[in-house]
Amino acid sequence: MEKILFCLMMALKIFTVYFACVAVFTLKRRRAYPAAPPRTRFAVVIAARNEEAVIGGLIESLLNQNYPEELRDVCVVPNNCTDFTEAVAAASGAKIIRCLGQVSSKGGALQQAFRQLLPQNYDAFVVFDADNVVHPDFLARMNDAFASGARVCKARQKASNPTESGIAGCYGLYFASFDWIFNRPRAACGLSAKLVGTGFAVHREVLERLGGWNTCTIAEDAEFAAQCARTGYRVHWVEDALTYDEAPNSFALSLRQRRRWCSGVMQVCRREVGTMWRAACPRPMLRWDMTMFLLSPFAQAISALLLLGNLLLGGLAALPLFAAGLTVSWLGLMLLAVLLCLLGGYPLRGMGRTIAVFPLFMASWLPLQVISLFKDTKKWHAVAHTGRRTAAVSRL
Repeated sequence: MEKILFCLMMALKIFTVYFACVAVFTLKRRRAYPAAPPRTRFAVVIAARNEEAVIGGLIESLLNQNYPEELRDVCVVPNNCTDFTEAVAAASGAKIIRCLGQVSSKGGALQQAFRQLLPQNYDAFVVFDADNVVHPDFLARMNDAFASGARVCKARQKASNPTESGIAGCYGLYFASFDWIFNRPRAACGLSAKLVGTGFAVHREVLERLGGWNTCTIAEDAEFAAQCARTGYRVHWVEDALTYDEAPNSFALSLRQRRRWCSGVMQVCRREVGTMWRAACPRPMLRWDMTMFLLSPFAQAISALLLLGNLLLGGLAALPLFAAGLTVSWLGLMLLAVLLCLLGGYPLRGMGRTIAVFPLFMASWLPLQVISLFKDTKKWHAVAHTGRRTAAVSRL
């Protein structure tokens, strides 16, 4: 038993050291993609389920891009809608792509959309969630990246309603932490950014290589990123392309949403890691880095279980030390929240609630990972959106 515990502790230290070493590259000076003439023809794809309250705002921001009209189309894929999402999207100026048959997930909707769009004359495809708002220069910056040779790109993501609640603000700081600790350093050392399910672009070359969009887990973004790593395509981080995402205000809803993320990444890990290592990957560091990312939820769950085990074995004598460590960690995470506000471009004024609850938000990932370790979920729950956003986003 002692040997098993020792091996687990060493494995967890490897994770810590690896991610810390990569994160150091965030200090390296960033180089923007050179400005390029607009040549990439984009199809913007929005898979939407009951999003009539927000879909119009996203389409408006996409039609107002500083990019030639003839080089962009906005396509909405209504997915099991029971409201007026399709009617609002069509009235706002989007093309409608109808799913053939029953589709139960965003991955299934994207599969059908790309099956219909790939035969058409598009160079690249951009995927958004319906609650997003897009900066006017988004497509221009993505065009710059594709002109420089990128084939898969991820934009910078911010919360559109960070001061609406403490939880919404925590999402904004979570996005900022990933930018500075994960995406920015990987951009500096030639690894892949984290490809979340919105604000990413993919060249048709990649989808043709993969035989279209083929995902089956509830974390279609992580699954697609793993497929890219397996075939040697790097996810480029395009920091100057910016999208805003409406964050949940309810802690209970946040737990449910993040529980799906945790379980989904574990599903992808079980499905893709073995395949990645059996394939002849042309860029093995991409495969290694993706493997570490997919294994990290398991590492976090094991860390939480070991912490709980040590607390139980220590009994009452361990409580003062645990309480002291908890207090220091809480204060440290509050200071980190202040730093992330500054780095992420969120004003400190109005973020007091967020700074206070940010430690709880981050700590809540651990029980979610533990639950997902023992109980898988394959059910997708809709997240209601209202379209509320800060004044700065409304002025875009």
